[in-house]
Amino acid sequence: MSLPPEELDRDCWNKLASGADAPDAGFHFLTLASVDALGQPQARTLVLRRVDRLRRTLEFHTDMRSPKWQALAFNPQVTVLGYCDKTQLRLQGTITLHGAESERAEAAWQRLSPWTQQTYAGPTPGSDVDNEHNAAGGGKGNFGVLLFQASLLDWCRLARENNQRALLRYSASGSLASAQWINP
Repeated sequence: MSLPPEELDRDCWNKLASGADAPDAGFHFLTLASVDALGQPQARTLVLRRVDRLRRTLEFHTDMRSPKWQALAFNPQVTVLGYCDKTQLRLQGTITLHGAESERAEAAWQRLSPWTQQTYAGPTPGSDVDNEHNAAGGGKGNFGVLLFQASLLDWCRLARENNQRALLRYSASGSLASAQWINP
């Protein structure tokens, strides 16, 4: 195949980091798929906020009042999916919830613009539109961080000829544990 596994791994995580840093980058918006408490599959698009290449983590933000927060508390096993420039990244792993009072959420809150902070002061996600009150405290109490820890990255490059696919597995500490090229 075209790249050694370590180089492919580095390239994937660099692209994800670019997605977190630039709103117009290809992997800025990623799909998070999970299963809720009723066993129903759920998928939603989230903004990638931060990437830790060494620990293999992705950071997303959400409203703790959302059904997503409850679903992830019930079942933290998720898949994160991104697609850009004929490359699909499908990551499997677990989500850790960091509520409004946590150090991680406090640090993330401080990095947000006032405009973005205000989005957490609105009505409860999924509530009836007639429920138009704003949250007390400017929304900070509703803000939560989702920290995704990757255990597997399924890389697939689509081409008219010669599609390529590789599986990269990570240890609990985030190091590359194994890599293999597989049939697409």
